[in-house]
Amino acid sequence: MRLGLFVPQGWRMDLVGIEAERHWEAMAEVAKHADDGDVFESIWVYDHFHTVPIPSDEATHEAWTLMSAFAVSTSRVRLGQMCTCMSYRNPAYLAKVAATVDVISGGRLEMGIGGGWYEHEWRAYGYGFPSAGDRLGRLREGVRIFRDMWTTGTATLDGKYYQVDGARCAPRPLQGTSLPGSKANGIPIWVAGGGEKVTLRIAARYADYTNFYDDAETFSRKSEILAAHCQDVGRDFDEIVRTGNFNVVIGETDAEVEDRLRFHGELLRKGGVPEDRVERHIANLRTQPAVGTPDRVIEVLRDMQTRGMGYGILYFQEAAYDRSGIELFERAVAPELGS
Repeated sequence: MRLGLFVPQGWRMDLVGIEAERHWEAMAEVAKHADDGDVFESIWVYDHFHTVPIPSDEATHEAWTLMSAFAVSTSRVRLGQMCTCMSYRNPAYLAKVAATVDVISGGRLEMGIGGGWYEHEWRAYGYGFPSAGDRLGRLREGVRIFRDMWTTGTATLDGKYYQVDGARCAPRPLQGTSLPGSKANGIPIWVAGGGEKVTLRIAARYADYTNFYDDAETFSRKSEILAAHCQDVGRDFDEIVRTGNFNVVIGETDAEVEDRLRFHGELLRKGGVPEDRVERHIANLRTQPAVGTPDRVIEVLRDMQTRGMGYGILYFQEAAYDRSGIELFERAVAPELGS
């Protein structure tokens, strides 16, 4: 299984208590750890503006600014967002931004893209909150604009949601042009979300990667639906890498796992999350698949491999404060997955 690592950026209250002038240092150190090693192929951030599980005054650093920063502070790992909200930026503009980051990074960018869901920040930033159908309609038209700009250098579309008239993308991304071995379609597109009628059909047509995971059985069922959509649009199902995100809370013993869970709860409390919300969050986290000792995490991820998941992106909430959980995963779990 190929592996990616989320870098703490504040969205999930994972920089609480760290002074703002040290935020970049904390993020860059986690990125450097991944870049210097050989376990993680990529690093990732979220594309959000307000924290969860509640909006607060705690920091949430902006995703595409971080992409540029990581492009120059790392040299090996690939750079992704899970996932960029299509409606937060005009897609022709975003295609241009992504092409620039790809050039800066030497061709290491991944484009994670989705319809968006966090209503509070949508409305707070003046974007309204369109229906799910309209958000997915924008996703469909936007990824088409991406592909056109990255593969031909220009895009024209008189769509329902977007109108572009000869938008130019110069330079084009290194991927798909001057980078040896890259695919001709430019920056790899990750279509995030498991909507069965629309999102997975968009993925069947445009995605290099999908990203959906609720539980093992749901993953298998949605994989079958994706395969059917691929057949409908004339796409080879095996061309698409299926991926999932995992919250990892790992310890040598059950007691160590519980210690980490308590630490996670303390971060939320310091961030102003009400006690009942903290307790619900930790109770839910305790039941998630990649929470436990290494043997438990290996069992879960091996099962997902057998179901066709080729790539896991891992989130460790404590990463800015303590990398021992990441190091335990690297030492005890990753080799068992062929990573």
